[in-house]
Amino acid sequence: MKLYGRTYTRAELLSKVGDITQLGGVRLSELADGRGRGVRVADVSTGTGLAFTVHVDRALDIGAAHFCGQALAWCSAAGVPGPAWYEPEGTGWVKGFPGGLLTTCGLSTAGAPTVDEGNALGLHGPISYTPASNVCAVGRWEGDEYEISVEGRVREGHLFGVRLELERRIRTRLGESRLTVEDRVTNLAGERAPLMIIYHCNLGFPLVDEGAEIVAPSREVIPSTDVARSGLERWSRMDSPQPGYAEQVFYHDMAADAEGYVTVALVNRRAGAGRGLGIYIRYRQRELPRFVEWKMMGHGDYVLGLEPSNCWPGLGRAGERARGTLEFLEPGEVREYRVEIGVLPDNAAIEALEKTIRG
Repeated sequence: MKLYGRTYTRAELLSKVGDITQLGGVRLSELADGRGRGVRVADVSTGTGLAFTVHVDRALDIGAAHFCGQALAWCSAAGVPGPAWYEPEGTGWVKGFPGGLLTTCGLSTAGAPTVDEGNALGLHGPISYTPASNVCAVGRWEGDEYEISVEGRVREGHLFGVRLELERRIRTRLGESRLTVEDRVTNLAGERAPLMIIYHCNLGFPLVDEGAEIVAPSREVIPSTDVARSGLERWSRMDSPQPGYAEQVFYHDMAADAEGYVTVALVNRRAGAGRGLGIYIRYRQRELPRFVEWKMMGHGDYVLGLEPSNCWPGLGRAGERARGTLEFLEPGEVREYRVEIGVLPDNAAIEALEKTIRG
């Protein structure tokens, strides 16, 4: 593996440490304070400066994330409330929205509150408030590579309702500055079920700052509201925090590469005293054909959401059904998703990826 600027074998590394966790790995623990008391977490470090926290009791979503001491993710004023804080009515979901590098929205409903076939559905569904079971957090050698993973299962379902199961595996390796989320959604019920999923990636300061820029293979950018339309010319540029800022949401028509992947990045060339810092998201367009940008430059609520999805959040489930674009899973059917999130550590890496995306 590559670590600290050179290549090591397993034997060479183990000759230099008492235990491999000296360099990186994963540790399960439980929070002990505030509204997050009792919430299980898994802290991961890759030895390159990338460290992140997986919220085991919140669908294995990813909370705080850092690279070489610099924050990557935005964290909300809600902190890390436990699952009991979920409020399904209307927009009550936001009261316990912790932000973080990844929040899962879905599985049977995502997006705006709506009434679908007589059922009142709240914002984004309950999955991100649901504890995982069958959890395993482990580091293991695969030849000369040390793989780190956190995995488990999360279910959404009730009597006379949908029964969807999310099997999630988050993996990375010692020496890497990227992670991969591998999801498998199965319909366990005897009837077909709606399937809506949004990978809500929330980026924050110092990555999000005045002058930071989105780099994306966007063929078309569509404002979702009149407010967004007023900011269309600056959809890709981050502004300074503004009290009273009205959120702007844009829908992107993305061009995939020859392998069917879409790569989107947020880059800040002035971060780190001019060294530069960026983060990219890579996903398969076949699975997640839509992409949402949530630009929120508010005071304190200073966040950019980059969101691969299979739906437009502004429509809600009823809107997707009316348009004929609502996806379904048949009984026993499985759908798989793969999302990679990686760090661009300097301007050289930013320029190389930008050249690839623009091409």
